[in-house]
Amino acid sequence: MLFALPGVYWLVRRDGGLAFGKGAAWALLAGVVFAGDLSLWHRSMQYTSAANSTFIVCGLAPVWVALFSVAVYQTRYRMTGWLGQALGVSGALVLALARGARVGTGRGEILAMAASLCYAAFSLAISRSRRRISARQALFWMSTGSLLSFVALEALERDPLSGYSPLAWAGLVGLALLVQLLAWLVINSGLGHVNIALGTLALGFQQVATPFLAAWFLGEPLRPLGLLGGAFIIVGIYLVATGDRSGPVSSRRI
Repeated sequence: MLFALPGVYWLVRRDGGLAFGKGAAWALLAGVVFAGDLSLWHRSMQYTSAANSTFIVCGLAPVWVALFSVAVYQTRYRMTGWLGQALGVSGALVLALARGARVGTGRGEILAMAASLCYAAFSLAISRSRRRISARQALFWMSTGSLLSFVALEALERDPLSGYSPLAWAGLVGLALLVQLLAWLVINSGLGHVNIALGTLALGFQQVATPFLAAWFLGEPLRPLGLLGGAFIIVGIYLVATGDRSGPVSSRRI
């Protein structure tokens, strides 16, 4: 977050300067709960497999968002929309099984479930912020909220912030530029133009991309079960996109 902020600030300066108000407040809140999601997600992996944790976080978050959208935003889905949600969860489960998911003690699974709620809250908060401010502004306040939250967590846990190898620092800089700056700028732009339930489910496409990237960079074999799970998620995204009765989302600032 710290390494990404200078680049994000440069972008908002080109946007005419920092925006304040409700849109900034929603994005700041999104950053706080996003920090909670990442912290709980990583902690859950200490008690269960990465496959279990990823399935719960990426599989359940779209469901929480869809249920909240129906209860609060009065979003209406056709049966195909709910079928798409079910396929998305099923695809996440199949991918988790392909990566070695197993029954754990329950502690890691509970932490991952809490992380999925934080991820859903993040998606809803960032979507609300995009109704009022641009993707660049939302990214700045989101990154700021996450940075402040992690500083507070660091003060409590007192983990070391030094002693890492140059390769580790290069990895952090790469995450800042490629993921936090570029990828989240694109994600925030997209979330301003689609139904939030669809946007959250579409983010599950990262699980589909992972086996292919792992095969490319790490030489891991592509398993038929993983390909099947990816197909479920892709079909689920399509069905949710076509199963929303609430009409198209109005155009918002890019």
